Amino acid sequence: MATLRRVALAIGDVGGIGPELAARVVVDADANPGDLIVIGDRRVLEMGARHARVSLDLPTIAPDDLGAGLPEGSVFVDVGNCDPETAPVGTSSEVGGRASLENFAVALLVAQSGLADVASFTPFNKHAMRLARPDYVDEIGFVDRTINATRSGREFNVLDEVWNARVTSHIPLREVSDSLSADRIYDSIRLTDEVMRAAGYEHPRIGVAALNPHAGDGRNFGDEDEDVIRPAVERAQEAQLAATGPIPSDTVFVRATRGEFDAVLTMFHDQGQIAMKLLGFDRGVTLIAGYPFPIVTPAHGTAYDIAGQGKADTGATFNAVALGRRLAKMQTRPDPDPDLRETLPQRIEKMLRAGVTA
Repeated sequence: MATLRRVALAIGDVGGIGPELAARVVVDADANPGDLIVIGDRRVLEMGARHARVSLDLPTIAPDDLGAGLPEGSVFVDVGNCDPETAPVGTSSEVGGRASLENFAVALLVAQSGLADVASFTPFNKHAMRLARPDYVDEIGFVDRTINATRSGREFNVLDEVWNARVTSHIPLREVSDSLSADRIYDSIRLTDEVMRAAGYEHPRIGVAALNPHAGDGRNFGDEDEDVIRPAVERAQEAQLAATGPIPSDTVFVRATRGEFDAVLTMFHDQGQIAMKLLGFDRGVTLIAGYPFPIVTPAHGTAYDIAGQGKADTGATFNAVALGRRLAKMQTRPDPDPDLRETLPQRIEKMLRAGVTA
């Protein structure tokens, strides 16, 4: 088994705070102990350094150089895909969305090849990414297509010692109920347990949120909690998973923050996101798990309102990189196929030539 140590960090949306955050990670000795592969356009990173008022000392290589391995220390892979003069700071743009997708794709391919054991990125903007690729939904589907994944991952939000997993994610609220099934909820509980064990939890305690107010109040407010969620929880308990629920969503996070649960499994996106961001907006991390390597990013967004002003808080970005390292250190990963590394420059070139926006 290979011992990997590097983090592939893709620069996110050029119009937001992503370039500034990337520059600050590069110069921070704790966040970057000499093991980053930063990916994007050098001009964008230098712009971020000016906004952050920091000086960069980072050697630059071209994607073609990746076939020969990497030098010691941190390095910048210049994709040369985004002139910041063409992408206004403080707003979304097709240029920014396209560059974000390309940077992310390169980071994924680098991690898949074995040159890194974590893929990370500073904040994306989904509107910009949809301007570039109209069928874009979320990062999970993009990861699946980029690395030809055999199993889709799931998003988690991590804040200190409280984790949040979700059964459904980026879908309209009106579709949530029809998208729930006992099998899907059980699979989500099992995956939550699997990922948290890999992160060092011996027997993670999972609080499963109800869908309806008061957990349905004895079917007065819907049947999903009794007919769909409860059977999934009981099945998980029979499998010796420490799942409890359904628990009304207005109290489940209170119980988690008091130490009763290590994770909360919510039924839809904002059911968990609102609670987690209220608990620690500038510290939370989004983890995409279930792939051969962890994928991490700060849980907050592009903050267009403060972009370019040097005001961005780096806490969540540093936490994301640290969590990625922690997970990679604790997980056992088989040696990647050598062909993936040998053909990495060609695969990157092909992806960039064809365009990730097609």
